[in-house]
Amino acid sequence: MTQQVKRAFKYRFYPTDEQAAELSRTFGCVRLVYNKALEERTRAWYGEQRRVSYVQSSAALTEWKKTKELSFLTQVSSVPLQQALRHLQTAFANFFAKRTQYPRYKSRKKSRASAEYTRSAFTWRDGQLTLAKMAQPLDIRWSRPLPEGSEPTTVTVSRDAAGRWFVSLLCQDSIVPAPAATAAIGLDAGITSLVTLSTGEKIANPRYERRDRARLAKAQRELSRKAKGSANREKARRRVAKVHARIADRRRDFLHKLSTRLVRENQVVVIEDLTVRNLLKNGRLARAISDAAWTDLRMILEYKCAWYGRELVVIDRWFPSSKLCGTCGKVCEKLPLNVRVWTCDCGAWHDRDVNAARNILAAGLAVSACGDGVRPQRESSRTGRSSVKQETQRATAGVPRL
Repeated sequence: MTQQVKRAFKYRFYPTDEQAAELSRTFGCVRLVYNKALEERTRAWYGEQRRVSYVQSSAALTEWKKTKELSFLTQVSSVPLQQALRHLQTAFANFFAKRTQYPRYKSRKKSRASAEYTRSAFTWRDGQLTLAKMAQPLDIRWSRPLPEGSEPTTVTVSRDAAGRWFVSLLCQDSIVPAPAATAAIGLDAGITSLVTLSTGEKIANPRYERRDRARLAKAQRELSRKAKGSANREKARRRVAKVHARIADRRRDFLHKLSTRLVRENQVVVIEDLTVRNLLKNGRLARAISDAAWTDLRMILEYKCAWYGRELVVIDRWFPSSKLCGTCGKVCEKLPLNVRVWTCDCGAWHDRDVNAARNILAAGLAVSACGDGVRPQRESSRTGRSSVKQETQRATAGVPRL
C-alpha cells in the first residue's frame, strides 16, 4: 500500500554575487535572532524562574526591529527569522522532555549557516525557485527530479564549511513498499569489517578518513602556518573543509548503497543497540569508530525500513552476541578484542564476527515472532541458570543455522 511521506530533496546551486550577499546577511540575522532569543530565555529562567513562549519571543523580535541597533533585521525576509524562533521553541521542548541537552548558542564558525523559508517566502513557478528579497531564481543543478505533481512546502538554504551552497526542498512524496521478501539478516558492526552479515559475508570498511588522512594533515599544516585573520588563512581553512566534505560525501554515498541493498533483499533486519557515545571514550579506537559511522547507518536503516515495509529489530546492547556459542548456548567468560576466532567447550569453532551476527539474528527473530526480550546475563533465582542461556535457547530453538 502506497504511503504519503514528507521527503526532502537536496540539490546544489550556484548563487549570483547579489544572491550570495543576500543569503549571507540572512544567515547572520538568523543566527543573531536565535542567540538573542536564547539569551533572553536563559536570563528569564535563571533570574526570574519564568518561561518564555514562542509568542513572547516573536513579540520581542518585533521590538528589536524597531531599535536603532537592530534595525538591519528588517532588510532580510522575516520568515527565516520567525523559523529560527520556532526551532528554538522545539529545542526547548525537547530539553524539557529530557530528549536532549540545553540549547546551545550558534557559532559563526562552527554552526551550519542555514535559513528556512516557508511557502509565503518563496515562489515556485515552472520548475524555478525564487526566494523572498530576490529578483532572479536560483541556479539549481537538478540532479534528480522532484516527485511528479509535487511542489515544495518548505525550502532550506544552507552553505557548508567548504563554501558549497545547497537547497533542500521538502515535498510530499508517494513511497511504494518493496516486494515482500522471505530473508532475514543479522548485522554485527565492526571496524575491520564495517558490518558482518549472518550469512557469513563481511562488508569491508572503506575507511574514507584513513584514506585521506595524509591529504588532510597536509591541508591542516598549511592552515596552521597562515596568519590569523588573513585572506590566505581563509583560503587554507576552506581547503581543509573540502577534504572533510570529500570524506563525508563518500562515506554517506557508501552507507546509502549498503542500506538500500540490505533493505531490498531482506524482510527483517536485526541490529544491536550500540552506545557509540560511550565507545568513543576509548582513545585508541575513537577515530576508527567515528570513521565507521555506525549511528548514521542505523538512522538510514530505520527510515528506509519504515518506507519500504521492512521490519527493523534492535536487540539489547548488553546481549553477549560475541561471547555466546551459537551451537550449545554457553557464554564464554572472557573474549578480548584481539581474539577473532575461538573454540567453545562443546567443540564448535567460531569466527567471532560471524557468530555474533548469527546470534543477533536468532535473538531478533525471537523478538519479532513473539515479543520476547533479550536481557543481559544474570542468574535466575528460580533455576540458578543464566537467563541469557535460557533466553537464547528459546530464541534459537527451531531456527536453522545459516
